[in-house]
Amino acid sequence: MFSLVAIIGIMTRTKPTIIELDMNKLEDILRRVETQELHADDYETIRTLGQSYVHLTELLKDKNASLGRLRKMLFGAKTEKTATVLGSSQTSDIPLPPSDDAHPELPLATNAESNPEGNAETDAKNDFATPSKGHGRNGATAYTGAEKIEVPLASLQAGDPCPKCGEGTVYETNRPGVLIRLVGQAPVGAKVYYLQKLRCNPCGALFTAEAPEGADKKYAATAGSMIGLLKYGTGMPFNRAENLQESLGIPLPASTQWDIVEAHAEQIEPAFEELIRQSAQGDVVHNDDTNVKILELMKQRAQQEALAEYAMEDSAEKEKQRTGMFTTGIVSTHNGYKIALFLSGRQHAGENLEDVLIQRAANLPSPIQMCDALTRNLPGKLQTILGNCLAHGRRKFVDVVEQFPGECRHVLEALSVPYRNDAIALEKNLSAEERLLFHQVQSGPAMEELHAWLTQQFDQQRVEPNSGLGKAISYLLNHWKKLTLFLRVAGAPLDNNICERALKKAILHRKNALFYKTCHGAHVGDIFMSLIYTCQLCGANPFDYLTELKLHADELSASPQDWMPWNYQQTLSDVASTPSIAS
Repeated sequence: MFSLVAIIGIMTRTKPTIIELDMNKLEDILRRVETQELHADDYETIRTLGQSYVHLTELLKDKNASLGRLRKMLFGAKTEKTATVLGSSQTSDIPLPPSDDAHPELPLATNAESNPEGNAETDAKNDFATPSKGHGRNGATAYTGAEKIEVPLASLQAGDPCPKCGEGTVYETNRPGVLIRLVGQAPVGAKVYYLQKLRCNPCGALFTAEAPEGADKKYAATAGSMIGLLKYGTGMPFNRAENLQESLGIPLPASTQWDIVEAHAEQIEPAFEELIRQSAQGDVVHNDDTNVKILELMKQRAQQEALAEYAMEDSAEKEKQRTGMFTTGIVSTHNGYKIALFLSGRQHAGENLEDVLIQRAANLPSPIQMCDALTRNLPGKLQTILGNCLAHGRRKFVDVVEQFPGECRHVLEALSVPYRNDAIALEKNLSAEERLLFHQVQSGPAMEELHAWLTQQFDQQRVEPNSGLGKAISYLLNHWKKLTLFLRVAGAPLDNNICERALKKAILHRKNALFYKTCHGAHVGDIFMSLIYTCQLCGANPFDYLTELKLHADELSASPQDWMPWNYQQTLSDVASTPSIAS
């Protein structure tokens, strides 16, 4: 018996269909083919078999293909939560941290929070967060972007006699009745104004009605905000939005959408530049890369290769030329706010981070940097307090848990201790210094025991160094100091998950739009992604924010620091309360 996987499911991002066939059934089908007596479902089976063979052949041509990678592509990636990986939520020989004498009132957090973005690297931390209710219902206060309409009683006002008893008077309550009505609409709406025209018959004079205020501008500020949010916030390509708009009776060509967002980006760019400046002052900076395609750079590379071949350039010289293209994600924590930056081009994450940190104030100490262990993430000669992502080290054991279940169980349960304690520190709202002390007391012993155990595996020759387990252990030991920075430096995070989640914006855009046409187009995308995701991190409404930046472009250019996602509402209030010169 063997299983046949329908690759159609992979191509449509749905769960693959599994068809069970044994050799007898397959020979029966082949016999019917030979005699031309096919059954109704034979064609679908043969077609699926052929497609599976073709696509599996293409997958195997990939130099990065591996058995584990193919399994994930065919059957989907499994969750990396400890309870799922180990098959049980019970720990074995790793003791739980002792009770916190300084905060005895707080119990240990034990449940896992759902991860709506599906980032496998966050599952370790989510093991110990509070679960969401998941009921899908929201109260009226959740609709912050809804239009608020007050509906008074038709025949009764506060202070009137009670129409029921006639003795008392009615008064305003603090809890009005609430109804919520959801309406559908086109992403970008339109209004058509028909201006009345009157003509004098004797003299031929023509009189045209005045256009309403703002009607003379074809594209409102909200149009650029919505298109930018759809394209760079949710990954909807221009051509897909064009088809949607046309089907709704409000045509909006892809080329027009680009013209709108390009003009919008030009006016809101000072906010992006200010985000870069403020992120350079951050206490903690996360950075990482993902791939991107920019056709302009790809064309330049092809031309360079053609010239090099023509000039018979030395092969060593050709290898020095960088061919990769990357979108760098940087998340910086500054004054309690999180700032997200996206930078696309030839540069690696470390080079982009270096360009950002050049703007750091000279009197500030070196920031904490969190990234994976790749050297290209380092910011050149600029000094940072470097920490490495513990989730990356953990994942290496998740990948080999089927081959080495006992050893991996020991490691994964040990690594669950600092994540559990970090959740407790967050719930208790501990300061950076208090969190450091808490980890040293509660997580330190478990991590020391784990380090000793890892060292023993090699010293006592229990593990083959070149095996999957040996490589996973080597990774932890080689980067142990950076992986455990949270035990020595106040404010150091455990992992780089926040940056991994930020990069999902760029990955979503890449999967839907596939590429940027020019470097300028990539820069426009970076501007919108940075502002949109920073709004999400700060709890601001990105649509409202992008619109207000457009409407107040002159004020933004003059003082961009007053128009950040976390303070622009206060700036708007100050502008509204300031008396005008004419008054």
